[in-house]
Amino acid sequence: MLDSLSTRLQSIFDRLGGHGRLTEENIQEALREVRVALLEADVNFKVVRTFIDRVRDKAVGQDVLRSLTPAQQVVKVVHDELVELLGGSGHRLAPAPHPPTVIMLIGLQGSGKTTTAAKLARWYTKQGQHPLLAAADTQRPAAQEQLRTLGAQLDVPVVAAAGQTPLEICRQAREEAATRGLTPLILDTAGRLHIDEAMLEELVAIRKQVGPHHVLLVVDAMTGQDAVTVADHFNKAVGIDAVILTKLDGDARGGAALSVRSVTGRPIAFAGTGEKTDALEPFHPDRLASRILGMGDVLSLVERAQETVDQEKAEELVRKLREDAFTLDDFREQLHQVRQLGPLDQILGMLPFGKALKAAPKDLTAESADLGRFDAILSSMTPAERRSPEIINGSRRQRIARGSGTTVQDVNRLLKQFAQLRKMMKQFKGMEGKLRLPTLRG
Repeated sequence: MLDSLSTRLQSIFDRLGGHGRLTEENIQEALREVRVALLEADVNFKVVRTFIDRVRDKAVGQDVLRSLTPAQQVVKVVHDELVELLGGSGHRLAPAPHPPTVIMLIGLQGSGKTTTAAKLARWYTKQGQHPLLAAADTQRPAAQEQLRTLGAQLDVPVVAAAGQTPLEICRQAREEAATRGLTPLILDTAGRLHIDEAMLEELVAIRKQVGPHHVLLVVDAMTGQDAVTVADHFNKAVGIDAVILTKLDGDARGGAALSVRSVTGRPIAFAGTGEKTDALEPFHPDRLASRILGMGDVLSLVERAQETVDQEKAEELVRKLREDAFTLDDFREQLHQVRQLGPLDQILGMLPFGKALKAAPKDLTAESADLGRFDAILSSMTPAERRSPEIINGSRRQRIARGSGTTVQDVNRLLKQFAQLRKMMKQFKGMEGKLRLPTLRG
């Protein structure tokens, strides 16, 4: 998502940086292109107009025009205004003074409420809390069963009683959460294909009688301007505290993310970046603004790596590298951890200048396929072959290729890359003592 807008903006600022000295005229020309890029990204036209006016007021100031790097100053102005547009410092859900904290999810059918409820439960579990899910969507067939299944996968209890009304389910869930000392309580309410009075009355009744501490609107980012209209309607009818944007990993043009906060006045709390239950991240306006402008998002990448990488395994790997005991089993473990970080295009998008790497001739889809192919090859080897790859002769290579559905050339390529990796490790090991910095003495 937002790749098209990001590419357009970077191109505009690259050209702006080509001017020896900036004037009001070439800044105005650049801002006209920025305006078109935002409109094409499906950003609300009123939001675009306000945004461009704010950027223009700051970008044509004397501090920018007289600076040593005026083009970079303009980029900084745009970055700061994007951060403000997206919500400034971000939004975090404060816990209730007296547990349980009740979080109510609302939105249209198909926006991803049920999956988001499970994602939220998983996120809170990782924070050391003990959530409870309430399956209050009695409209969509199998919605309750879906939440039960997701809850079982996460080992999170689910309240879902057949024959009860959504309000009764929410009340029962609140009582159970209080009795068992579980918090937060996450209410998955029903949606419709479109906003109607019956749905709104049901949501208003739940809000009034159950008293949630946070009402979060789940919005599909791929619906573009419709997402903004839906958010505004829900906010006026039910009242929302924050927004969760789903499907930010899709092909959406990104207008919803840049518009919904400005139109509703409500911040974005979380962003869904995939279908799995771990694909939910707290929304950081400054990080998304940096990614849009091609500055990367290293902090999010580090956080993702910290969640994915097993510290004990990492320390064990360092020990093996130092002792020259790195095997194909360790290589396979590293492949698994790389794949757990997410798709390669997502990872590159978090690196500074990562967009340029994504645009390189090498096909990222092929690279991802290579990781899967290598994993299959390694799985087709015996434990002895992974420990001692030098025993893999011609007949063994043919057997491994047949077992993994690959070719002998693929097996050879994997073994060659592993041999090069081990050679490089030995070189680093030899340089380790030379590279060590001297200890400062008092």
